[in-house]
Amino acid sequence: MIFTKAFFGLWLFSCSLWADAPLGLPPLTIPADNPQSPEKVALGKKLFNESRFSADGTISCASCHDPSKAFTDGLDRARGINQQQGNRNSPTVVNAAYYTSLFLDGRRDSLEKQALDPFVNLIEHGLADWRLITKTIKNDSKYPRQFQTVFKIATSEITIDHVAKAIASFERTLVAGNSPFDRYFFTGDQQALSQSAARGSRLFRRKGNCANCHEISSDNALFTDNRFYNIGVGFSALQPRLNRSLKSGNDPDAASFRKNKNTLTDIQRSELGRFAVTGIISDMGKFRTPTLRNIALTAPYMHDGSMKTLEEVVEYYDKGGEKNPYLDPAIFPLNLTQQEKTDLVSFLESLTSTALLPTEKLD
Repeated sequence: MIFTKAFFGLWLFSCSLWADAPLGLPPLTIPADNPQSPEKVALGKKLFNESRFSADGTISCASCHDPSKAFTDGLDRARGINQQQGNRNSPTVVNAAYYTSLFLDGRRDSLEKQALDPFVNLIEHGLADWRLITKTIKNDSKYPRQFQTVFKIATSEITIDHVAKAIASFERTLVAGNSPFDRYFFTGDQQALSQSAARGSRLFRRKGNCANCHEISSDNALFTDNRFYNIGVGFSALQPRLNRSLKSGNDPDAASFRKNKNTLTDIQRSELGRFAVTGIISDMGKFRTPTLRNIALTAPYMHDGSMKTLEEVVEYYDKGGEKNPYLDPAIFPLNLTQQEKTDLVSFLESLTSTALLPTEKLD
């Protein structure tokens, strides 16, 4: 695997921060039942890169969250064992520690819980259950001693929950702030942004209405509100089912979609979004607001990877998204000029943290 010097810079910087945070980010909350330690983080990093935890021995967490690609995979939709293609884009793990829910539909409420799901996803790691993981660990020449050091347990006591805690601890070190925008906005460094990016910053918070969901506070900016929205992307896959329900005189209620979920295609089930978690009809097609930090490094975009460039994303929002019965009212035509579109892209590019800037590659 190719790693960049940028990744190592991020790692060394963030490992020294358990309570503090880079410029532009709030202090990180660490769960009381999973305190950080350098040893636990080192173990979590090793587990994150372990490909033996998959049915064909080829997939690790780092396969979809590659450090050399800002912890994404650069693909429109994720690939798992036997090169199977999933239905959603792989989001970056950087700053995921600040999310209040995990996965694009928010079905898990902690990094610890999120870490375990891909292992037993038939497309991703493809395991029938977690026993192969704990068996591999217990039979390894090094893992048992590391678990004993970190968790103070015997080899026979190692469980999948210990694995999840170690991986989550590693992921909590992957935080990145201190971008040009942060220096401009939070320290008053007027030279940190180009004139175009500075104009884009104002557009982002005003005419563009972007900060309505990608929040900026007075002392930090997560660039997410941790909420869920239907912005229209991908909803056309569900429209035929909605049309059939309406044509038959039935309301497209939650019960009917749950009852007939098995008749949906894989893509249609994926596009249910938050509804698949809550069963609330108004959540149809909603997905969690992603952070925009390092967005210039994490193409392609949207939950289905359908947009290849930031320019394409800006154009989509400018036209007011794709209309559907559940489109959020915050999505409407912006009537931006070409210069304003250019300025918004310049601003988005200013959200790249110094530690993640592409640099010379190391073998």
